[in-house]
Amino acid sequence: MSVSDLKASLTEAAPPANLSQPLTALWWVAKGDWEQAHALAQKTPTADGAWVHAHIHRVEGDLDNAGYWYGRAGKPASSEALETEWDQIASVLLGKQD
Repeated sequence: MSVSDLKASLTEAAPPANLSQPLTALWWVAKGDWEQAHALAQKTPTADGAWVHAHIHRVEGDLDNAGYWYGRAGKPASSEALETEWDQIASVLLGKQD
């Protein structure tokens, strides 16, 4: 699956079944369902989950909390546009699913 494929799936009511939990959380935040995305991110105790969690808190506007999660992910805090960061995270995580 490519980032374009993932974005195309946003027209569906539910995420593709084969997505990892961090990618599923990323999918939900792109759909505008912050609560669903956050609930999934909280249940994903991995560096990838923390990275998505950081992005979700950026979307929320809680940069202090995002900073904490970037640290847990071992990633620098992003200052990219939210859509650009989403694409970057999706690309990396999709590459791990291959």
